[in-house]
Amino acid sequence: MQFTAKQIAQKLKGTVEGDENALIWKPCRIEEVDEGGITFLANPKYTHYIYERKAAAILVRRDLVLDHPVDATLIRVDNPYLCVAKVLHLFNAATGPKKGRSLRSSIHPSARLGKDCYVGAFAVIGRHVRIGNNVQIYPQVYVGDHCYIGDNTILYPGVKIYRECQVGNNCILHAGVVVGADGFGFAPKEDGTYSKIDQIGNVVIEDDVEIGANTCVDRATMGSTIVHRGAKIDNLCQIAHNVSFGANTVMASQSGCAGSGKVGDNCVIAGQVGIVGHIRVGNRVTVAAQSGVTRNVADDSVVLGSPAMPADRQKKIFVMQRKLEEMYNDIQELKRSMK
Repeated sequence: MQFTAKQIAQKLKGTVEGDENALIWKPCRIEEVDEGGITFLANPKYTHYIYERKAAAILVRRDLVLDHPVDATLIRVDNPYLCVAKVLHLFNAATGPKKGRSLRSSIHPSARLGKDCYVGAFAVIGRHVRIGNNVQIYPQVYVGDHCYIGDNTILYPGVKIYRECQVGNNCILHAGVVVGADGFGFAPKEDGTYSKIDQIGNVVIEDDVEIGANTCVDRATMGSTIVHRGAKIDNLCQIAHNVSFGANTVMASQSGCAGSGKVGDNCVIAGQVGIVGHIRVGNRVTVAAQSGVTRNVADDSVVLGSPAMPADRQKKIFVMQRKLEEMYNDIQELKRSMK
């Protein structure tokens, strides 16, 4: 698929500076862009590439002042970083969604699929499932009995959705995602063994959620585990039973939230963060990488460390930790001098 610089500028509400008929057939990184490619400049340290590389078009800020002329056509926009996401979507959408049902899929007669759906080979759709319009179900997906899948949702290969779970509209679940496996519930017995606590709730994933590969969202013991509208969860994350995961909150890889935890809206959870169960992380909270959150966190906080604490305080502690050996030696010297 190819576009002209003018077509892309119109989509982005940008201004063309140069050849508006320049043909573009691939997005590229600015370090690697070549003939026919479109790239973007958001970080000033990469500015030299726009003079060195031969691109078809470059997305730049409206107020960028050039040191000298460039060969490429410039498309001036308010926010190049945001606009490149729109360009990538434009190229991705141009390939068109898959349609049709593989003869090697298994769809229960009681299941109901909407218009223009795709069901790949070896996909299994259970009893009384309801699937919306334009849903993409790739090979080897399992959708259990009594599930609901909303319009325009994509289930990539190997996604497993257990019984009675719900996935909203415009969601993307990447390969290997498991929704609705049992929560980790076991009651200790007097003899040291454990008795399993049946998990009879479900998972509700609201609209516009994206979940990365091999992430697990466990079903509730009772009630629902909820991932709220617009949340984005990276690969290899864990959302435990009865968690409420906030709207427009993002979580990076290898992070997890234990049972019955509440994570607020518009939070940023960095990589390898652990959030203990039965606590509340407020709205608009940022949790730095490798932090261990062990108590409630107030709205608009930035926390760091394990146990997590206000970032400014933890940074001072990090500075002091680097001086521990020196401090220890000073104390030993003082003790000797006192004797």
